[in-house]
Amino acid sequence: MALNLEDKKSIVAEVSTIAASALSAVAAEYRGLTVDAMTNLRVQARNEGVYLRVVKNTLVKRAVEGTEFECMQDSLVGPLIMAFSQEDPGAAARLIKNFSKDNDCLVAKVIAIGGEVLPIEQLDALSKLPTRDQAIALLMAVMKAPVEKFVRTLNEPHAKLVRTVAAVRDQKQASA
Repeated sequence: MALNLEDKKSIVAEVSTIAASALSAVAAEYRGLTVDAMTNLRVQARNEGVYLRVVKNTLVKRAVEGTEFECMQDSLVGPLIMAFSQEDPGAAARLIKNFSKDNDCLVAKVIAIGGEVLPIEQLDALSKLPTRDQAIALLMAVMKAPVEKFVRTLNEPHAKLVRTVAAVRDQKQASA
């Protein structure tokens, strides 16, 4: 079904709004993907905070103008599905990577983050980026480690004395 001018403008406005607030974007070729598989992909995307949309390339090119994903314009060729990460930078890459393991028809073509197009080999690295909660947990672990080490170091002389006294007691009991 052909889109009229108003429909095209609304699609461009919607995608532009999403692209302006997105952290990263992945364009993947979906040629040969079944309707059931596409529905499953959309459900997973919704659950992971990824905006997923099949849009004509010309409309996507207009929508990403003025955003950090403008660098993708030259690479948008063929039937593509656009995935924009809304909550954490690796969400779209993680979604496409995990879904393409089971479905060979979904192939990542373009990756963009921070105003740069990354080589497609970087999909794995981008998908392994920690979520916000994971990053905070890692930071807290790093901040907590020196304090724990200090407390263990302060406790060690007392523990060593107790172990020595216990060893002398065990030795005297064994010889008696």
